[in-house]
Amino acid sequence: MTQATTLAQDAEQGTSTAAKLEIDVASPSQIFRWKFMRHRLAVVSLIFLAAMYVMATFAEFVAPYNPYAIESSLVLAPPQPVHFIDSSGAFQARPFVYALKKSIDVNTGRITYYEDVTKPLPLGLFVQGDPYEFLGFIPWDVHLFGTQSGEVYSPLGKDQLGRDLFSRIVFGGRISLTLGFIGVFVGFFSGLILGGIAGLRGGWFDFILIRITEVLTSIPTLPIWLALAVALPQDWTVLQTYLAVTIILALFGVVSGASRTVRGKFMSLKEEGYVQAAVLDGAGTGRIIRRYLFPNFFSYQIADLTLAIPGMILAETALSFLGLGLQPPAISWGVLLQDCRAVRVLDTAPWLFIPAVFVVVVILAFNFIGDGLRDAADPYSRV
Repeated sequence: MTQATTLAQDAEQGTSTAAKLEIDVASPSQIFRWKFMRHRLAVVSLIFLAAMYVMATFAEFVAPYNPYAIESSLVLAPPQPVHFIDSSGAFQARPFVYALKKSIDVNTGRITYYEDVTKPLPLGLFVQGDPYEFLGFIPWDVHLFGTQSGEVYSPLGKDQLGRDLFSRIVFGGRISLTLGFIGVFVGFFSGLILGGIAGLRGGWFDFILIRITEVLTSIPTLPIWLALAVALPQDWTVLQTYLAVTIILALFGVVSGASRTVRGKFMSLKEEGYVQAAVLDGAGTGRIIRRYLFPNFFSYQIADLTLAIPGMILAETALSFLGLGLQPPAISWGVLLQDCRAVRVLDTAPWLFIPAVFVVVVILAFNFIGDGLRDAADPYSRV
């Protein structure tokens, strides 16, 4: 064995020893963060979801147009592709789009759009456009992107009324993305508390909780949603309807499932020696759940939580798509998909189906983050 090989092995062994020492003295939060960062797909999904929530929070700035603004001359206009090479074949450093022109077939009456290659529209960042109130109280008219000349640019096309689809998707994310968190906050943590008390104490409270959850889970959801859609007052505001749909979804979807699962898990954990010792020491129910049962249930909570949020998003999308949830003028991804209920839309305007792509990608991102958090919370996984 050569001296160089020996030195390399000693250096590698020293690095391994230093890394092991660093792990030994690291806090649980540091170990959790290191494990999560090793899951590259989860990290990418977290960055993507953070960008989606920032986009929804600052929707007025990100969206190029008012989501309710109607362009009657551009009904069902297709997406405008971005170009770097003009009609003469010359490369342009600044991206641009071509203005759209409309033609009507006199025989079929069908409207078609084509690019006017004689009218390029340079794109830019931080351009002036429709006025709005930034953060709800600051008058402003600057948007993230658009045409510098103020001409219409629709990156994802127009809907059946000539409204910009991208702007409506950005604003729709406010409801579709936040509904999951609100619903889980109302439902999951309520189910966690109720299931924890029932599993730890048992008795009459456990009996009543299980009977209620059995009733809720045995009722077909679609007839209940149909009845509730009729029962909700038609003169309610968008916010009132939004909160009602959130509570209903949390009650029927998250509370019943979470309470039964938590109850079963806590019934097995309460037989552990450390829990029995805490009971004999006089610890109350809240302290036992918070200090002894909850930490040992953490990995499952994360996995279930990240599955509950996309489940709420899917439920709202399905309800609104069927006309049982939010209704126009509210804007959510499910409301936007109502335009796709006619089969002919897939032939004449397939871009109206783009909100479904956002739903799928967001749900996949939540699932990937759940995988990363579950592995990071697993005490037996390798750092």
